[in-house]
Parts: sequence; C-alpha cells; structure tokens
Amino acid sequence: MLKLENITYKVENKLILDNISLSIDERFVAITGPNGSGKSTLAKIIAGIIPATSGKIYLDGEDITNLSITERANKGISFAFQQPVRFKGITVMDLISLASGKKLTVAEACEYLSEVGLCARDYIKREVDGSLSGGELKRIEIAMINARGTKLSVFDEPEAGIDLWSFQNLIKVFEKMYEKNRGSILIISHQERILDIADKILVLKAGKIDKIGTKAEIMPALLGIDSGCRYVKEG
Repeated sequence: MLKLENITYKVENKLILDNISLSIDERFVAITGPNGSGKSTLAKIIAGIIPATSGKIYLDGEDITNLSITERANKGISFAFQQPVRFKGITVMDLISLASGKKLTVAEACEYLSEVGLCARDYIKREVDGSLSGGELKRIEIAMINARGTKLSVFDEPEAGIDLWSFQNLIKVFEKMYEKNRGSILIISHQERILDIADKILVLKAGKIDKIGTKAEIMPALLGIDSGCRYVKEG
C-alpha cells in the first residue's frame, strides 16, 4: 500500500500541491482534475522524480520519502511519462528485457508488444529513437511497465498519442496487468472510459484534494462539473 501524508510542493514560493494525504491500496486509482491542478506533479513525487517540499511517503509501511527514483523503482514503483523518453542505440527488445529484469526470449518480448497493439516483428529490433512516433513510444513504455510487474504502476495520461488504438484495448492491458501482478495501478487521465474502471477517483483542484471517493460517488458530479476539466467520451 502507498500512503501519502501531508505532501506539499512549492516552486519559488508558489504552492503547487497543498497538504495532500492519500492511501492507495485498490486495483485502479484515477487522479483527475483541471489542467494545472498538480496531477503530474503528484505522480512525479510518488515516483521520486521530484522531491516533495514537505510530507511523508510510505510504501508497505516503509518510509521512502528520501529515496531516489532508482531506489523507489527497486522497491516496486514504476512510472510511465506523459511524453516517453527516447533511447538512441537501444532496441525495443533490449528495453523490454531491461524492464523485466531478466533476459527475455524474443517470443516473450513479442507477447508484451502484442498486448499493446504493436506488430512485434515490426518493432522488436528497432531502436527507441526519433524514428518512432509518440504513440508508438507510449505503447512500448506501457509494455515495459507490464514487463516489470511492480507493486505500484503510475501512468501519466497513458491515452495520449494513441488515438488509433482504442481505449478499450488500453483498459484490457491494465486489467491483464493487474491480474498478472496484483499491484495497484495509478492513472492520471481525463478519459471517461479510463475513469470508469477506477475503484477510487481523486479529483485535484488548485493543488488540493477537491473530491475523493468511489466511481459511483464521484463520476456523476464530475460529468456535470464546470471546472475547466475536459472529460472525453469515446464514441
């Protein structure tokens, strides 16, 4: 279980996150809210990419507040960027093997790629560089997280850049990931289809928790709210 206690983040005296306390132990937890509300900042603090100004973070009861991103990754936290990183000189096969922590067979790596809608034979030997589109990189990154199989997987707007691949397939990947790893999945999203699978929804507004609860408690108000959120319906 991940537990946040009084997480605050300031940049040059500007308050980005204000006293966030939260426990994550469910299958799927979604964070949503208007642009600029602090969603991505909170995700990066959880992953250890940026340090909180104050507050504590616990993973399964262990204080990880001062651990680096690498140390948190070793403890079982994965993070998928909104804009995936490019790695010139590293093939897709190498990257998925590195993520899994073992030398995968081509068949095993291809299975991960197939799950995210990529034709494995077209990608397995390609470099993770500028020749890949943002959508392709996003799917490869999701495949990497799946291969890692961690306690907590954090996705920052995973639907971005994958317009040609249905959200239903993306949701199936998350569901399979949970069935395989039994780790919590934290998703930042404005997509109604993704919010609809969440066991808990957290709405951030101006760096504070505006609402938190189950899908049944939060979704009706969300879909009728006029707070600058752009909730996207598929169909």
